[in-house]
Amino acid sequence: MNTKLPDAQGFFGAYGGQQLPPELKQVMDDISAAYDEIKVSAQFQQELHDLQRHYVGRPSPVYFCRRLTEQLGGAEIYIKREDLNHTGAHKINHCLGEALLAKKMGKSKILAETGAGQHGVALAAACALVGITCEIHMGEIDVEKQAPNVLRMKLMGANVIPVSRGTQTLKDAVDSAFEEYLRDPQNFFYAIGSVVGPHPFPQMVRDFQQIVGIEAREQFQEMTGSLPDTLVACVGGGSNAMGLFTAFLDDTSVAMVGVEPAGLGLDTPDHAATLSIGSPGILHGMRCYLLQDAAGEPLPVYSIASGLDYPGVGPQHCYLKDIKRVIYEHATDQDCLDAFVMLSRTEGIIPALESAHALAYAIRVAPQMAGKRILVNLSGRGDKDLDFVAEKLQL
Repeated sequence: MNTKLPDAQGFFGAYGGQQLPPELKQVMDDISAAYDEIKVSAQFQQELHDLQRHYVGRPSPVYFCRRLTEQLGGAEIYIKREDLNHTGAHKINHCLGEALLAKKMGKSKILAETGAGQHGVALAAACALVGITCEIHMGEIDVEKQAPNVLRMKLMGANVIPVSRGTQTLKDAVDSAFEEYLRDPQNFFYAIGSVVGPHPFPQMVRDFQQIVGIEAREQFQEMTGSLPDTLVACVGGGSNAMGLFTAFLDDTSVAMVGVEPAGLGLDTPDHAATLSIGSPGILHGMRCYLLQDAAGEPLPVYSIASGLDYPGVGPQHCYLKDIKRVIYEHATDQDCLDAFVMLSRTEGIIPALESAHALAYAIRVAPQMAGKRILVNLSGRGDKDLDFVAEKLQL
């Protein structure tokens, strides 16, 4: 398959590009040029590598879930432990890269959206590290639901802007942050939190995240003597999944599954299963699969996991779906909660609700996959979700 994508215009097949007003095209082209320069800079790459090792704590380990495997029967289940990174999730991988790039471009402020708060916390940490002003936009529902992460962001100096419009969740936070960015795109830097948005962001975030798969590929072979049979990762915008999948795209023996949030069920409006039942459209500067109404406007979406309730998805995921290199499945809120509890009680590891969607799929299929090995990307830890889950489960 073509692993050299995107093309020069930022397209992955029919998806991606720069669906932007003319005044923003030059700004994005400037970011693209700066990124092209730093990605081949030995000095930049060494600086990033040193921070990944000494600040983030990389490499994150691959862990064999022995008790979970024994309880389920069937396939062996392994997890890539991005939950052990500094700030608690995979998000720090691209936030460090984006913060360093913004600093080198002389930007005065970094803006971002966040849903579950993990991108916001990671960016607040990265901005504190490099010494640049940070502003995070977050839906009011998520501000309440993810209070510990809001406190972390504020403690590290970020200005958190609650967003009260629309559904008061992730999509509205993106809109709000983008409007602020448009006030001064020459001096502000919008650090997009996933493999979404206009070119070069889907490529840039993927590249910063691909360390997950590069490490996992080497670690898994060292542990088992072979590659995994199946990779599994949750998909909202899709950054943790692309981080894992990219290193394995040419390994035809390795199946890949992205797991979307089915919420209260695909037969209800309360889900965010974009690739499962969406259609191509335009959102936030890119062409992608989209949950949309007859007029092409994004529909309200829902997930128990705040980081997954996004009506679009990264353009490379759309391409991978169309060419059938990745299969996209889904898990409901209840599946997610069951997986959250099961991993906690069999392995003493509390997963993020986002990651629990991927675990739910692995738990579902493992009993029918005897003799196989499944590697799940545990994209974040569940500390942020404890109060919400405790109330939900009446613990």
